[in-house]
Amino acid sequence: MAVHTPGERIVELCKTYSINRETLSERSGLPVELIRRIEEEGHIPDLAPLIRISRALGVRLGTLLDDHEELGPVITRAGEAAQAARFVTSLPQNNGAAETEQTDEHKGLHFRALAADKGSRHMEPFIVNIEPDSDQKKSTHEGEEFIHVLKGKISLEYGADSHILGEGDSVYYDSIVPHRLLAAGGEAQILAVIYTPA
Repeated sequence: MAVHTPGERIVELCKTYSINRETLSERSGLPVELIRRIEEEGHIPDLAPLIRISRALGVRLGTLLDDHEELGPVITRAGEAAQAARFVTSLPQNNGAAETEQTDEHKGLHFRALAADKGSRHMEPFIVNIEPDSDQKKSTHEGEEFIHVLKGKISLEYGADSHILGEGDSVYYDSIVPHRLLAAGGEAQILAVIYTPA
């Protein structure tokens, strides 16, 4: 089964709905150039643009990550998450080099979807690896997030506050407040469950 990137899904949906980039830009409030980079280069600065694009297209966030829909329970066995939908969020590189979701040289958050095949879902569970020298802009979007630290330590910047979470710690927060996750030391791994209202 072929794995589609979020950018490829957006291209498919725009073709289906006969929506060009300029219209999608107008509806989502995102620059045309950012949409082009997401579609053509796999560039994703954070989840917020995907959420805005999904709303502009009238689909769930999960639709941009799905390969096919399963109506029953979706089980992801140990070691299988890497085969599911995956993408990387990162700030643009200083050299302006093209970014693709397959490039492991990105210093950012590596997302691996755990339930990409579940149809009509309202939550998005991910295993996220955070590079030790990653840098992310603060993100803000509708919904809520639950984070559980699996390995290492992370720094959660939430509004004007900062919190250090270690292995076994968890946090639940409203994602409308500007926030970002950084590794606190070496590489960290978290379970992230993201809810976005329909």
